[in-house]
Amino acid sequence: MRRREPSGGAVSTPGTRAADATQTDTKLHMGIAEQGKVYALRGRHDVALVYYRHAIHMTVQARDPEIFFRHYLECVMESLEQMGSYAEVLAYCAKAIEFYDQNPPPHPLAQRDLAHIHERRGVVLLKSGEKDEAVKAFERGAAVLQGSGQTLPLLQTLLRWLKSGLHVDANRVLAEQRRNHYFSVRSDTVDAGRAIQLPDEQLHGPQTIEGGRA
Repeated sequence: MRRREPSGGAVSTPGTRAADATQTDTKLHMGIAEQGKVYALRGRHDVALVYYRHAIHMTVQARDPEIFFRHYLECVMESLEQMGSYAEVLAYCAKAIEFYDQNPPPHPLAQRDLAHIHERRGVVLLKSGEKDEAVKAFERGAAVLQGSGQTLPLLQTLLRWLKSGLHVDANRVLAEQRRNHYFSVRSDTVDAGRAIQLPDEQLHGPQTIEGGRA
């Protein structure tokens, strides 16, 4: 009897099945993070944080590219800042700056990341009423980018205002943040059609940032 040859179409192998599973997992944590963004746009930052941290947990467990971790962490920082949880934001900034002190940024993208961390620290200090410390943070951020051809318009504007002696309250800072697209979670960047709701039993899942990454 002749052996029947497989019909046309892709043959499933352990390798292709693993790749398909990885792609599915990536779409899942991206969708969960997107739902967090939807909640953030509604002002429900407490719920958004649950979704972001769940997405972080998933991407760390899956060992996905670090770009996912960093993006979700940025979303966490934005929600914490908008909730007024300044101590948590400052603690993260201190840890990230310490990392870069020990591991100087090796390329322009890392330089910009470090400058943005100083910018975030300065913004939070300014909103907290710590004007002098905010100036120092902004100056450090500007120094990181000096000679690189890169700029952070919000940082430069706030530093100029403060050095000019202008009164800059939290509402004015927020207006300038929005004008400069400081927040990555905005109505023009969020696609609710890709959002995935967590089951109720998972809404009390992992709540800590994992992975030991800066």
